[in-house]
Amino acid sequence: MLKRIFIRSNHPSYLSLSGLLLLLTFLSVTCFALSSTGYAGDEAIIQHSFLGMGKANKAVIIGEDGKVEWKFNMPASDGWVLPNGNVLLALYGTKGFPNGGVVEVDRKTKKIVFQYKGRQKETSTVQLLPDGTFLIAELGPEPRAIVINRKGDVLKTTPLQCQRKNAHMQTRMLRMLPNGNYIAPHLLDFAIKEYKPETGEVIQVIMTDERGRDKRDWPFTAIRLKNGNTLIACTNGNRIIETDAEGKIVWSVINQDLGEKLFNDACGAQRLPNGNTVISSYRAKGNQVKLFEVTRDKKVVWRYSGMNSGFHHFQILTTNGKPFKENTWK
Repeated sequence: MLKRIFIRSNHPSYLSLSGLLLLLTFLSVTCFALSSTGYAGDEAIIQHSFLGMGKANKAVIIGEDGKVEWKFNMPASDGWVLPNGNVLLALYGTKGFPNGGVVEVDRKTKKIVFQYKGRQKETSTVQLLPDGTFLIAELGPEPRAIVINRKGDVLKTTPLQCQRKNAHMQTRMLRMLPNGNYIAPHLLDFAIKEYKPETGEVIQVIMTDERGRDKRDWPFTAIRLKNGNTLIACTNGNRIIETDAEGKIVWSVINQDLGEKLFNDACGAQRLPNGNTVISSYRAKGNQVKLFEVTRDKKVVWRYSGMNSGFHHFQILTTNGKPFKENTWK
């Protein structure tokens, strides 16, 4: 909660020079805090550090104070801070990676210690698997999920069943589930599909078009929660939904629930251990809110409005100085 400051002066008509400087300093610090770290009203202050990925912002690590701690100057759509401290990124098409690709970057030196160049039109996502291989989504004429080793060899290929006219809108945050299957959100298909990797068989489909396709509830992120529910970020539809195992919506949040316009192309989402959900607004600009955290009862308890552009996705790293021991729900 912000404290009021009263500056006294012996002169009745103007502040002393020292008092004026103190006031200006306080106001500048206060404005920075409000725009970068967020407040929880009269509750305890919440502060997060995070890895953020986007086209304009590139790949950055933002500290709990809202300042940029690290930056890698390549546009990215997905990424992780790995247990060894390196940063794993899925790149948009850029110099040296015309069809996107994957890089692992040494955080201290910013040297690329591993790379894979995409072989179709785009490379949208990457996930490090428990055995040290990588799961990657490649978009194009033959959209597919592939598993590669550190030599860049393709060990496994699973065709993805989605539309092929618009490669960019085929799939985003492809993930391997604890049961070994893949979950893939297909934007223009309005569908989240669970695949058997070995056969490519689709064993479950969750649709996101129950409001009508004109709402453009394109699924960008789909997270299978521990209780079997699925958390889904619906991009242009500007909402988050949570469905049960049968695909029935059991929780949702939109701008009207918040009483302010914070959703602005809801691409990335992450479910925190405390049950709260952090959401990215990719099309936010200037000092608009780029990330925000909501509780189960739809109260905003943290927001970040730094940098000039939004993030496609992110990874919350620490909260009030404490790193997450388990940080995979993204």
